[in-house]
Amino acid sequence: MSEIKLPFSGPALITGASSGLGEEFARRLAALGFPLILVARRENLLRSLADELTARHGVKVEVIPADLASEEGIVKVETVLRERGDIVLLVNNAGFGAGGSFYRIDMTLQRNMIRVHVEAVARLIRAALPSMVERKTGAILNVASVAAFSTPPKSAMYSATKLWNVSFSRSLAQGLRPKGVRVQALCPGFTVTGFHDTPEYATSDGVPIPRFLWGPADKVVAASLKALRGHKVIVIPGWKNKVMARLARMPFATAVVRRFTRKVA
Repeated sequence: MSEIKLPFSGPALITGASSGLGEEFARRLAALGFPLILVARRENLLRSLADELTARHGVKVEVIPADLASEEGIVKVETVLRERGDIVLLVNNAGFGAGGSFYRIDMTLQRNMIRVHVEAVARLIRAALPSMVERKTGAILNVASVAAFSTPPKSAMYSATKLWNVSFSRSLAQGLRPKGVRVQALCPGFTVTGFHDTPEYATSDGVPIPRFLWGPADKVVAASLKALRGHKVIVIPGWKNKVMARLARMPFATAVVRRFTRKVA
């Protein structure tokens, strides 16, 4: 991965960096020589990762323990972005799932999902963009999902918030490309991370996921960073995920998904 050269250099801020795709982004960017600011709820994991990356790659790694489902957490990261003014890459990766029927899931979880996937993303981008536009360089990377292209009945809120990420990224990209700022909505499929092991997802009554649909986090991040060298906005890594996204747009998809979930739920 070290052979990839991104068209900008400087500090990168990654949310949800303590595990999964966020951790993989941190590892890849550190190998490329990017100073990092890592954000997540689990401070112990962040500090362990920061120490490892500094020792291995000699890059400066700062840690911000913050829960982006809280106003305090969002403000903490917003303030860093505004006051520093030197962030060249913002990776909005923090997120969680709570699969199951909407009416069965605690509304606090639903509200927090909107807070993390939508409000925090919008506010952090707003805080980071002025300095990027002024310097005419930088990138915003929003981690969405192939779920954005479908309407699964057991993941209504998650899919809706990820669709917002895709739509918002598309709109931003149109206005920011002339300013020299890249925007990407990364849409992975089922990826081997800690995403499905969180307390939020533990209450899921969602459907089982076939093993053949899963893919490794390193390939997702590699595809994302490779695409970031250009101006491609929607990045769907892996042919299986591209097929799923295409099929989800077809008229019969909703009926098939509804029938399958009714059978196994």
